Amino acid sequence: MSNNKLLEERKSWERRCLKKPPNKIQSTSGMEIDILYTPGDIPEFDYCHDLGFPGEYPFTRGIQPTMHRGRVWSMRQYSGFATAEESNKRYKYLLEQGQTGLSVAFDLPTQIGYDSDHPLSAGEVGKVGVAINSLADMEVLCNGIPLDKVSTSMTINATAAILLAMYVVVGEKQGVKPGDLRGTIQNDVLKEYVARGTYIFPPQPSMRLITNIFEYCSREVPQWNTISVGAYHIREAGSTAIQEVAFAFAFAIAYLEAGVKAGLKIDDFAPRISWIFNTHINFLEEVAKFRAARRLWARIMKERFKAKDPRSWMLRFHTQTGGCTLTAQQPLNNLVRTTFQAMAAVLGGCQSLAVCSYDEALALPTEESVRLSLRTQQIIAHESGLIDTVDPLGGSFYLEKLTDEIEKGAAEYIAKIDQLGGAVRAIEKGYIQQEVQESSYRYQREIEAGDRILVGVNKFQIKELPVKGLVKVDPRVRELQVKRIAELKSSRDSKKVQATLAELRKVAQGDGNLMVPILACVRAYCTLGEMCDVLRGVFGEYEPIASV
Repeated sequence: MSNNKLLEERKSWERRCLKKPPNKIQSTSGMEIDILYTPGDIPEFDYCHDLGFPGEYPFTRGIQPTMHRGRVWSMRQYSGFATAEESNKRYKYLLEQGQTGLSVAFDLPTQIGYDSDHPLSAGEVGKVGVAINSLADMEVLCNGIPLDKVSTSMTINATAAILLAMYVVVGEKQGVKPGDLRGTIQNDVLKEYVARGTYIFPPQPSMRLITNIFEYCSREVPQWNTISVGAYHIREAGSTAIQEVAFAFAFAIAYLEAGVKAGLKIDDFAPRISWIFNTHINFLEEVAKFRAARRLWARIMKERFKAKDPRSWMLRFHTQTGGCTLTAQQPLNNLVRTTFQAMAAVLGGCQSLAVCSYDEALALPTEESVRLSLRTQQIIAHESGLIDTVDPLGGSFYLEKLTDEIEKGAAEYIAKIDQLGGAVRAIEKGYIQQEVQESSYRYQREIEAGDRILVGVNKFQIKELPVKGLVKVDPRVRELQVKRIAELKSSRDSKKVQATLAELRKVAQGDGNLMVPILACVRAYCTLGEMCDVLRGVFGEYEPIASV
């Protein structure tokens, strides 16, 4: 039956069965949602007529033939707080509870290149992650954790090269060769200018650091994922699902182009690119988003970059449930929200997953709440039946239409960014920032006007008692870290420190690979702040563009 005939039959159904036109409903990305979908709603030129098979280009249905039926996703609860000792205890606890990989959160000073004793670090040491000032802290963080057996993800961007170097040296001290280390550094600085703000240097030297990591790891740490493009944080800043895909892909395109310009072959480093996506609250839109992203990325890699290795075409992604969807009001409701979000990630084909804890809108998660988040994943994996077959929702008329529209919308954004001169120029012009800000503003206005219901926030409220038993970071953490830094500086070889920092400055002023002198600095127990100060002196600091 032709599409035109199907559409005619569908309109006839509307005339027969609908007494009045249905209310118009839009998705969070602004796509109008019809009351019913049939094959006629999917034109012949759309991609989803030929869904293909999982494990085959363009991977709409998954990058592996058996997906979670063959191997359950990695379960990584994002954690890290206070001192390296306390975070090390939490990692061991989670591993004992069945977590299958580590995901490290660093505190704000570590993310922006300041030691704990810097005046700007006051009030922030150990608060949103663990404080890591030098190799000595990294040694404590990884104590008793076999780095040849555990895969570690580190959410770090501006200082990614330094934290990676510390991890490599700790591995060496454990007797683990760099080539045997497995894990990921986020290393996605471009999204910092748009979404999170933990940048240090201007875009161009930041891109140099990223490509230096690509080059070093392709030779020395081949199993390491050298970048995890942070779509997640774009969504947390207020973007739509379409923008989340589009802007993250635009940034990834910029990284790939920079790598090729630096002399790397696309298939030498593209297979080690990974992703972190948000999984938001609109269940079916999120499932469609992951399928659309996988298909669009495969086309970009094969058609735009002419990649030949099928591994370069694959979108391998970690997912974390939406932190911005958690509410401080009636926090137990967050258990339901994160369960739906986790299910969407699984049905969308994620490779690893972290589930936010229900109390995270109030404080760092307790052991009980983080264990419950891990148990949520385990119940989905082993009890729900969601992974009994691959892509169980594939073929749904509505889902395939959503998948098509998200891919189309993201491709249009990417074309616009190309017209502006690429992602870096689009950031410099403030275009991407403005788009995200406008989407965030619209969403908040819908909540305030009551057009979008948040259960327990703008509807179904109750009188609540204060929540007890929240985790609080000991304010003396900074005092302890300051003392440790002083002891470290008094015990290390100061001449070696000065020599390695001088070499780092020299290479930064030239065009050599910065990973080599950074590794030397780390081995000499230079602090993170000392290394970043050298690079600040050469590269300068980024000044954001004001936008209204």
